[in-house]
Amino acid sequence: MKILVVDDDDIGAEMLSMALTQAGHETVTVHDAESGLKALEDESIRVVISDWVMPGMDGLELCRRIRSGGFGRYVYVIMLTAQDKPEHVVEGLSAGADDFVRKPFNTAELLVRVKSGERVVSLETRHVAIFAMAKLAESRDPETGQHLERMRNYSRILAAHLTRQDGMRGKLGADFVENVYLTSPLHDIGKVGIPDYVLLKPGRLTDEEFDLMKHHTSVGADTLAAAARQYPGVEYLRIAEGIARGHHERFNGKGYPNGVKGEEIPLCARIVALADVYDALVSKRVYKAAMPHDVAKNIILKERGEQFDPMVVDAFLAHEAEFVECREKFAEVAAGE
Repeated sequence: MKILVVDDDDIGAEMLSMALTQAGHETVTVHDAESGLKALEDESIRVVISDWVMPGMDGLELCRRIRSGGFGRYVYVIMLTAQDKPEHVVEGLSAGADDFVRKPFNTAELLVRVKSGERVVSLETRHVAIFAMAKLAESRDPETGQHLERMRNYSRILAAHLTRQDGMRGKLGADFVENVYLTSPLHDIGKVGIPDYVLLKPGRLTDEEFDLMKHHTSVGADTLAAAARQYPGVEYLRIAEGIARGHHERFNGKGYPNGVKGEEIPLCARIVALADVYDALVSKRVYKAAMPHDVAKNIILKERGEQFDPMVVDAFLAHEAEFVECREKFAEVAAGE
């Protein structure tokens, strides 16, 4: 990550830059706040480490200018300071600082605080990327509406339940739940590659058309897999790929695209499969009326161990009331209402 160092002390700035460079970061070093603002305008910088006390514009004013500067991205600001009184912390936070490092700095502490900044920045980037991809899929699919909102909430309910079960504790946690919630709207991202005459057809698909429609799982998964190869270690891309490829697989092995079964199907995809079908059942479509919850529930129960993972079905049964509440909260609004 490229980091901007702002310090009027040449030696201090050089020491900071050296510590960051040795840790694998690229640095841009300037010696006054005005130059710092110019660097932020000219370069893609997401983290700033600034001295508090500088001639002319000080670090506090630099923070304020960054927060009001309209850079189109969040800039994480770490203030380098000898100040440690509570009132100074309040003043710095009020100006827009995210964190503080005491002078003279400890390298290990500095790098840990930079790592915290990276996490914050990566979260913002992740949300923007996922939202953009989900909106792309939504623009091609005439049946989304509030479907994506309902489905990701259903998925979060199921994932959270499963992380609390025996055998799952320690293996799955809050990060898994959050990633399933964030990436479940990407389950049909591959529909951008399906021809309009198939995707937008109002009636029943022919066998040939249905074969084409099935390809959306592979198209979406292959796209997300390519992104994962470009950015190895980004967990949400791996989760998103698993969901896109596996949400039409069946627990008994009779699904598509690969006919895998049981635990060969990623858990994230088994979760989204139930959430997606439940929402399709209880939602009105041009070709069918919305089913009552109890009717949809009975259909899901009949598919326990066939289409759906029994463990996921049990999670659904444990949270029926929350599913109904979510359905009502994100109900479709008819045109003109």
